[in-house]
Amino acid sequence: MLNTVVLIGYMSRDPELRYSANGTAVTNFGIAVNRGFKSKDESQPDIDFFNVVCWTKLAEVVAQYMSKGRLVAVQGRLQSRNYEYN
Repeated sequence: MLNTVVLIGYMSRDPELRYSANGTAVTNFGIAVNRGFKSKDESQPDIDFFNVVCWTKLAEVVAQYMSKGRLVAVQGRLQSRNYEYN
C-alpha cells in the first residue's frame, strides 16, 4: 500500500510549537491549496484547507522560520480522524 501526498500552498496560520510529555517537539499549522476548475468556460478558484503536523527537529525549524502567508511544499502521509460528539 502507498499513502504519500505532496501539497504546495500557502500557510493559512502561524505554526504552533509545543512539546509532548517526553520532550518531543510537535508543530501544527494549516495550509491552503488553490485548485482551479472550469465552470461554463470560466476558470473558478477553489481552495482546500489541510492541517499539517511536523515532528522533532523539523517541527522546531518550521516554527522558527515559517509564518502565515509563506508558500510551502509539504510531503508526507494523509491521515483522517473520526470524532464522536456527545
